[in-house]
Amino acid sequence: MQVILTAVGPDNRGLADPIVHYLSGNGANIQEIQMYDHDSEHLFAMHVRVDWPETNESISVLRERMNEIGKLKGLSVRVWTRDEDGESTPPRLAICTTYRPEPATALLRAVRDNRLKADPVVILGNREACRGVAEQFDVDWHNIGDSKGIPDDDRMIELFDEYNVDYIILARYMRLIPPKICWRFAGGRIINLHHGLLPSFPGFRPYDDAFSHHMLTYGATAHFIVPELDEGCQIIHQQTFTVFPGTSVEEIKRQGESDNEPGCLVEGVRRVVDREVELHFHRVVRKK
Repeated sequence: MQVILTAVGPDNRGLADPIVHYLSGNGANIQEIQMYDHDSEHLFAMHVRVDWPETNESISVLRERMNEIGKLKGLSVRVWTRDEDGESTPPRLAICTTYRPEPATALLRAVRDNRLKADPVVILGNREACRGVAEQFDVDWHNIGDSKGIPDDDRMIELFDEYNVDYIILARYMRLIPPKICWRFAGGRIINLHHGLLPSFPGFRPYDDAFSHHMLTYGATAHFIVPELDEGCQIIHQQTFTVFPGTSVEEIKRQGESDNEPGCLVEGVRRVVDREVELHFHRVVRKK
């Protein structure tokens, strides 16, 4: 059984040793391990992917042992596997939004129509714009933003844990996810929709940037989020559309936002939910 562990906390000596020793001492095959020491933030972060022999010890017991180590070392430790409740149980999604309702709506329609085998358990927004989408599909809604849209990142983490989510979907969530969230849910659990073709057009204005380069093909990118923003190579799916010369940037945005972006996100999430792709060592790998 593939299990992902993350540990985040104040930097200190000897933080990784008890976790690694416990895993290896109980028969785990460590397939990936990454450790980062963020000096400027005095933050230690570790991500481990293992093949866990559940016949030796259940996931619930493993989680208890890791929590004990976390308390001893001052670490926030999470133990996650897609298969804890059985392979047939659909993964639980948290959908994060800001202004645009189309991507979240497309995901919920795909679930309703059985094109996406997942369970959307909560929608979070740093603005109120998508509350109606949550109400329409009877999904719990939480606004984590203040009057200026600045999100409460600690509350976001609490809600992810409270709803026991498997994957976090950034459906045109227009705020950067801080490293403390990225590391807690590392290992291919955060999926982002970028409204441009990566790596050519990053940033917050990809339509305008592509338009200024006289492009006729535009697109969107579904990709995994990793703490290092410039790592690259985490693209799950890209979807494009072509316009005629002379098409206005307003019309290009309308086409992209209303149709292309939602379709790109649904297909990207489907590939992950159906286990066609995973994230290994910050690279997307094909599983089927």
